[in-house]
Amino acid sequence: MKRKLRMGMVGGGNDAFIGAVHRIAAFMDGKIELVCGAFSIDPQISKQSGEDLFVAPERVYLNYEEMIEKESLLPEGERMDFVTIVTPNFLHFAPAKLALENGFDVVVEKPMTVSVEEAKELQETVERTGRTLCLTHTYSGYPMVKQAKAMVKEGHFGKIRKIVVEYPQGWLSRLTEREGNAGAAWRADPKRSGKSLVMGDIGTHAAHLAEYVSGLKIEELCADLTTFVEGRLLDDDGSVLLRFENGAKGVLMASQISAGEENAVRIRIYGEKGGLEWANEDPNNLIIKMLDQPRQLYRTGNAYAAPYTLSSFATHNTRIPAGHPEGLLESFANIYRNFTLTVTAKREGRTPTAEQQDFPTVYDGVRGMTFIDTVVKNNEGTEKWTKFVV
Repeated sequence: MKRKLRMGMVGGGNDAFIGAVHRIAAFMDGKIELVCGAFSIDPQISKQSGEDLFVAPERVYLNYEEMIEKESLLPEGERMDFVTIVTPNFLHFAPAKLALENGFDVVVEKPMTVSVEEAKELQETVERTGRTLCLTHTYSGYPMVKQAKAMVKEGHFGKIRKIVVEYPQGWLSRLTEREGNAGAAWRADPKRSGKSLVMGDIGTHAAHLAEYVSGLKIEELCADLTTFVEGRLLDDDGSVLLRFENGAKGVLMASQISAGEENAVRIRIYGEKGGLEWANEDPNNLIIKMLDQPRQLYRTGNAYAAPYTLSSFATHNTRIPAGHPEGLLESFANIYRNFTLTVTAKREGRTPTAEQQDFPTVYDGVRGMTFIDTVVKNNEGTEKWTKFVV
């Protein structure tokens, strides 16, 4: 295709944080342009957001139904190609399904839906329509996360035995949802967020990261959820023991009441011969720890000589020379770029490369919702271990 992909947006108006992050990431490679949107349930905010983003007034819509209907009636050379959905969780499913059924590809925030049933219905819709759905599990977009995945897959550490993943935040250590914080208010509302606050908001990121890097699927889990802040309607802290398909054991900690923490995502994986460590707050570094050897440090953007050569997945997602930090926006942009390259290849009748198809999909969304559901079920039940069944 000799043009940019045309993006529509549901949510993400001037009063929202994550919408701007998506737009920055989407525009970073110059392969996407914003052509329409239903930016807010408040008509004035939506209108003003459209003006600020230089969207034609007639393509700023009152709601996603109107947007999808009117965009589908436009000539093929004018209508949007895909829609990005950046609304609270309970408003993911309906616009995603409607967009897919009207011939549009979809990028959607996680968690994909608020129930396993909705997630599986979206999976069926993707398979039936042949469209592409991208789920923004951001941390899988970092070059050193992809290097870690490649090294595990190549058997560098031997058979994997232990997976430890953690995601502590401190921003909900008080009853922030009652202090005028709109983002906290909807996340802590079971009607808009779903069954779990901490597992839906950040635990799914941790679970996806564990499975993505290790290449192993969770088979069973044992969970402990707690609501520490008095007056909160959903859990704000959780610990989960994990059993993986090859016999590996794992520990997942997700907490939004870890006072003083910012966004301290970290994963450690240990095999028979050694292990690795990666942390979101220092994302250019991948620490390798082998038995009877000094620690090794892999850094983004370096042209290491064999046998330390970085994988094609790491280099494909590296944007700038070594020594220049690549962070959240670049990771987000990698997911958008790979989605764009995949969609473009499909439209041109080509098969996307493995590197281009390396982004979270509807299948990750189904696993994410199953994770939340299984954690809540185990926490509320009497059995020690609950099967993770997709």
